[in-house]
Amino acid sequence: MKTPKTWFITGASRGFGLEITKAVLASGDQVVATVRSKADELAAQFDHNPDLLVVTLDVTREDQAKEAARAAIERFGKIDILLNNAGYGLLSAVEEATAQEVRNNYEANVFGTLNVTRAVLPFMRERHAGHVINISSVGGLSGYIGWGIYGSTKFAIEGITEAMAMELAPLGIHATVVAPGFFRTEFLDHSSLSRTSNIIEDYDSTVGAMRTFATEANKKQPGDPKKLAQALIRLGNAEHPPVHLPLGNDTLERFRAKTAAFEKEIEEWYDVITGTDHDDVAAQKELV
Repeated sequence: MKTPKTWFITGASRGFGLEITKAVLASGDQVVATVRSKADELAAQFDHNPDLLVVTLDVTREDQAKEAARAAIERFGKIDILLNNAGYGLLSAVEEATAQEVRNNYEANVFGTLNVTRAVLPFMRERHAGHVINISSVGGLSGYIGWGIYGSTKFAIEGITEAMAMELAPLGIHATVVAPGFFRTEFLDHSSLSRTSNIIEDYDSTVGAMRTFATEANKKQPGDPKKLAQALIRLGNAEHPPVHLPLGNDTLERFRAKTAAFEKEIEEWYDVITGTDHDDVAAQKELV
């Protein structure tokens, strides 16, 4: 019999968070599931499973994050895996989004992730064990029309996780950033996706087309959330987890296309790229 792991999952009321919570409990592990509201309803959905603790948490509130982490320790004694999943999408041209809409998206997707991470890491450092898994997006690996602001929050998560992986490795703690493609969840519903009221006509052929696509693609996305949940179970049990885990053929294809285009630009601009060092540095290289 394996010792159950304790997962701390944010945004567990629907989408990835709910599917992963179901999968983790089915695997025999314990879950601290956080929701913004209606904690009793989620607990009842799982018949008040003793391996499940549902806590109310608005990730933009660092005080609530600390309270939730303490509640997890009081109930289960440890947090083995932190899954930062809470967040929402913003469909907008970069210019269309207001300053407040941009701040709100960063508050949830970036600062919220940092709030929860700061609340949980002290308990992992105390045990010299743990795994922080941050949910990014294919939009965090490659820019998309209409997703510039949202994608930038996920680009931030990519960079934060890369640095954390290096900082935490000597402490016995892993960090992984997961970049899902388009999965058949509520992400494109109004409950998870915000659209700006400000619409600039000049972007009709680009961002306007993306708005239409997002509406038509809802519930037709290629990715299976249940299979993603099983992938996360495998990741949580990996002895040597990766720093990056793209999920979905669409994500892989998009990333490979980006890196191929990037390499082509490097070749075309190689002389400019490599010609910016001071002359004394270039001379030293020639002597080596």
